[in-house]
Amino acid sequence: MKYTRAPVLLLVGICQGLVPSVSSFVGSISSSGARLAFSSPLKAEAPEAAQREFDEVAYEKDRLEKDAQAMDAMKEVAENEFAKLRTPWKWDIRKRIWDMMEEKDIAQFPRPVHHRIPNFVGAELAAARLADMAEFQQASCIKVNPDTPQRAVRHAVLAQGKTLLTPQPRLRTGFFSTIQMNTLPSLVEIDECTNSKGVAKWGTPVTLSDRYTVDLVVVGSTAVCPETGARVGKGEGFAELEWGILSAQGNLDPATTLVVTTVHDEQIVYDIPAGSL
Repeated sequence: MKYTRAPVLLLVGICQGLVPSVSSFVGSISSSGARLAFSSPLKAEAPEAAQREFDEVAYEKDRLEKDAQAMDAMKEVAENEFAKLRTPWKWDIRKRIWDMMEEKDIAQFPRPVHHRIPNFVGAELAAARLADMAEFQQASCIKVNPDTPQRAVRHAVLAQGKTLLTPQPRLRTGFFSTIQMNTLPSLVEIDECTNSKGVAKWGTPVTLSDRYTVDLVVVGSTAVCPETGARVGKGEGFAELEWGILSAQGNLDPATTLVVTTVHDEQIVYDIPAGSL
């Protein structure tokens, strides 16, 4: 699949500010500061999930089994095929950041952070900084990755009455789902809708033929560079795959849709090779 790389603004962690990127534009808001796009809301339709019985125990059992399988597969790739990778330098950066975050104890559950998007200390503060930005407030539909460090971002999207577009983790149990709080029963709390189980229970599944416009994209990162706007994830490529699908389907404009990531200041690096992604 051919697709255009996202533009990105670089928003930083717990104490830094906005830096424009060169070749893409990823925003990274760490726990410090930030800077970061917009369009039209999706139709509000009552999700089918809200009207059918949801087996939470079975869902969690299946999710945890698939997550363990995916983690084992990633460890095997990282440990046994490192030398064959097209971009081995990415694994150098990932391992360095993962090791450092564990050593400095700046990570939260789930741990260890290896082979994950790290749930960094200060994730809630970074999300709050992002939610205060005009670009966030002006967006109607925001796509947010399903990882734990961005849970507070998903909460902010729903708290501001916006449409949350989020994929099921690793696209294992489904594609994208949307959630709008004004379509759910009044007793449903926002926190119930911000993890994968809540999305499966209360979200409305999106098909490849559905038409909607994504105004802002939030991604998770292991490391991000303020000089090039480049980021490194956990090595599975889902952020790029999802961007490609949305671009190809015409659900976002790759030339204008901004991409933001929230990170800890310690996840900011300066050794991502320019033009090597």
